Amino acid sequence: MACNLETSNSSSIAIEDMRTGFVNPPDSVRPGVYWYFMDGNMSKEAMTKDLESMQKAGIGSVVFLEVNVGVPRGEVDFLSEEWQEGFAHAVKEAERLNIDVILGAGPGWAGSGGPWVAPEASMQHLVGSTIQVAEAANNRRIKLPVPAPKSPYFGEGGFTPELREKWMAYYEDVAVVAFPTPTDEKLIEDIEEKALYYREPYSSKLGVKPRLPSKVNYTDLPDAAISKEGIVDLTDKLLEDGTLNWEVPPGKWTIMRFVSRNNGAVTRPAPTPGLGFEADKLDSAAFRAHLENYVGVLIEKTATGNPSKSGGLKRLHIDSWEMGAQNWTPKFREEFIQRRGYDPLPFYPVYAGHIVESLETSERFLWDLRLTAQELVLAFHANYLKDYSHQHNLKLSIEPYDMNPNSDFDLGAVADVPMAEFWSEGYGFNTVFSVYEAASIAHIGGKSTVPAEAFTAQNDEAWKQYPEVMKNQGDWAFAMGINQFVYHTFQHQPLADSLRPGMTMGPYGVHWDRNQTWWPLVGDYHRYIARCSYMLQQGRTVADILYVTPEGAPQVFTPPSSAVLGNEILPDKRGYNFDGCSPMQLMEATVKDHQIVFPSGASYQVLVLPNVQTMTPAFLNKIKSLIEQGATVIGNPPEKSPSLQGYPACDREVKSISNAIWKKEEITQQWTKEEYGAGKIVWGENLYHGDDLYPNYEIVEDVLNEKGILTDFNASDSVRYTHRTAPDWDLYFVANKTDQAIEIKGAFRSTGENPELWDPVSGEMRQLPEFDIHDGKIVLPLAFEPYQSFFVVFPKANTKADQVIKSSRNFNQLRERMQLNGAWKVAFDAKGTGPQETVLLNELQDWTNHPNDSVKYYSGIARYEKIFDFPEVPKGSRILIDLGDVKNMARIHLNGKELSTVWTAPWRVDITEALKEEDNQLIIEVANLWINRLIGDQQYTDDGVKDGEWPSWLKTNKPRGSQRTTFTTFNPYKTDDTLRSSGLLGPVRILQLRRD
Repeated sequence: MACNLETSNSSSIAIEDMRTGFVNPPDSVRPGVYWYFMDGNMSKEAMTKDLESMQKAGIGSVVFLEVNVGVPRGEVDFLSEEWQEGFAHAVKEAERLNIDVILGAGPGWAGSGGPWVAPEASMQHLVGSTIQVAEAANNRRIKLPVPAPKSPYFGEGGFTPELREKWMAYYEDVAVVAFPTPTDEKLIEDIEEKALYYREPYSSKLGVKPRLPSKVNYTDLPDAAISKEGIVDLTDKLLEDGTLNWEVPPGKWTIMRFVSRNNGAVTRPAPTPGLGFEADKLDSAAFRAHLENYVGVLIEKTATGNPSKSGGLKRLHIDSWEMGAQNWTPKFREEFIQRRGYDPLPFYPVYAGHIVESLETSERFLWDLRLTAQELVLAFHANYLKDYSHQHNLKLSIEPYDMNPNSDFDLGAVADVPMAEFWSEGYGFNTVFSVYEAASIAHIGGKSTVPAEAFTAQNDEAWKQYPEVMKNQGDWAFAMGINQFVYHTFQHQPLADSLRPGMTMGPYGVHWDRNQTWWPLVGDYHRYIARCSYMLQQGRTVADILYVTPEGAPQVFTPPSSAVLGNEILPDKRGYNFDGCSPMQLMEATVKDHQIVFPSGASYQVLVLPNVQTMTPAFLNKIKSLIEQGATVIGNPPEKSPSLQGYPACDREVKSISNAIWKKEEITQQWTKEEYGAGKIVWGENLYHGDDLYPNYEIVEDVLNEKGILTDFNASDSVRYTHRTAPDWDLYFVANKTDQAIEIKGAFRSTGENPELWDPVSGEMRQLPEFDIHDGKIVLPLAFEPYQSFFVVFPKANTKADQVIKSSRNFNQLRERMQLNGAWKVAFDAKGTGPQETVLLNELQDWTNHPNDSVKYYSGIARYEKIFDFPEVPKGSRILIDLGDVKNMARIHLNGKELSTVWTAPWRVDITEALKEEDNQLIIEVANLWINRLIGDQQYTDDGVKDGEWPSWLKTNKPRGSQRTTFTTFNPYKTDDTLRSSGLLGPVRILQLRRD
């Protein structure tokens, strides 16, 4: 079978099959990586080495992207014949190694475009120039200036001289209108955001609005308003030289010339030969031309996309939306008329902030403008690419967030595979919202796989992270609904293997590549990730609360802060889990047994409305229908429509439906319940506080309690969870989010009375015989090591499982049998950065305290050796080795048998089967981080990249002149920086475990 990230919905998997998949996870659940190539630095030989190292380490997929981020250009020009041959080689090798290739929709990471995109096929703005004239102007030529383009959001630095020339030169006339000049010059606030000239990055810029509010009441500005009836269309009066053939009527007039211009968005950060305009996102013909010049070329070159083959090209990908907004395309006017039912031309002055008719009318037009633009993006960009993908036997993944001018939910819902992103804690931005969104999209749409671009990092990460310190955040992501990691980033390594750490993506990303010190030991960590991913792709997620967003675009889902615990970087769900959805998604829901149910099977006990006073009649009618069918809905009545479509009849319809559901025009102070049809509406003024979008969690909790719905999970705040269910079983993922060992009593909402603990680190499954049933829940005493996690599985019927270990206690006590004190022989990598001779340590110590600089500054893997005797193993017991403190990963061998790698607490491995009474030969391989050697090398002459150029010795293949043993394209460290604790610190103990 092909190793596809998009697994089918597995809600009916039998628990016996799930046991097998847990112990030996299928290839389809292996984690992936962003495989970045740096502007022409490409080697077929190195591609093979990259992919083979991935396959050996347990990586199952790559997102193939080429960028230009702070590394000198290479010799293989993007999309040249040599480059295409290189890509085809990568795909063929991926097929051989059963690794999926996911291709970005364009060069760079942020969109779809290139040098083949002509200005007229690029992202466009409708911009206007303004002159004011009076009747006396009839005595002279009226010359209308060409409107200037809007400044690119990221500035003009991304332009080549040729692109800048095209950007300045291109325009197409659209319309000319005139109107009597208002006496008040007030303009609409925030017009450049409301009219889709700019959408700033929600994740990285403070103060960006998650949505643009639609009000009920607007300030009356009669002196600033332009009468729609007074607007004159002069488009056919414009001559080719830009003069206007028009007799100016009496009075003062304002004339506006509207043209389409490029919005300044270019492929970023694209390789130099891939720089070009972003393709029009509102026009399928323009987008198709882009695809034919890029994706189509590579599909033809590789002849892949065959679903019967394992690995190879399997998916196209839209990464985070960073190309900004556009508000025009050549067919925008006719599309607007068709979709909204009225002509936008009289409202063109609103693009520039002028008020037409009234401020409310103009704001309604802007709402319609944004909605129309979104519909065109969905139809002619996202869905078009999805259809294109399917025609070539590929799937489509989308990260629908950041500078997205659309509803994140609606863009993401198009994808076969909705994706999120989370940044490494402490090393970048907060994109938790995208995790909420992708998980919700997948749950509602029945998508079993929810990948995330994982552990993205800024320049201060610098080789600091490794599996142990990433586990807590990884477990958080699992509990939030992510079930596949795609690490950012595995940098392609085209340099010689002796030049390590080697190539970087400039200063960015967690360094997840074959040149990492600990890469040979990372496989067991990836197996942990695969086991968790496998389990969390089975069945469906249990969530009781469904928050629906307001209508309109843009729209970022922001649940109430009261619905989570912890901090804003790692928030955890409370006792009732939740999802979010858009009004468009809600249209597919029905009601069954008083639950809101989607075609995918996702179901929710309550629907929570946003704190808005405007809804379209169609959306409000859907809410009415759900309540009539038996749903419980929490929210207050709307008063108007946000749209100009069908105005003013739309407002009367909204008012009529509201009165039918809520029955009273006056909102009561205290929240109360009203029956309507077979359902209930919960409403009242105190549902919401101020501008909060949703009610406080405690109110929703009270409604669920009154409905008789038990909390899904209760325990100490030190434990996070998520719950999935299927007809045969329930499973809970539970994780200690502290650096201390803890004991808790966890209360689980499950009917299965034969609980089991499945340990994703070891693959062990065992009974949990000690439990109580209290108030309809199963209460289990649980013990966790620091940051430990496991699955608690509740079979709903008695099943025979020989591989499940039987015990009379949930957690058995460990007894220390001996410590391995005294001397250790330690061999470092002499070919790398270590000493030539084996080092004898009289006792375990930190390498950074050693007097030998080759040990002190060593980075890599060292081999500890010791021989010890052990008395007879008592029957019925297991013997474990505990390494104590390890910096940073270790692999254990005993008597010639490779046992396991330890990378997290508890730092223990079962050695029972390999143990002898005498002359036990113990080998422990320990890997630290690159930091110490990078610091140590700062003592020597810097012979690396300077002024954007590779060093001459590298270009001419000559010996290095410096004593440095490392080489990298990014080293932020200084000589006096603090060294990182390294090595096996212990104490190393032999423990006995007895299972009664």
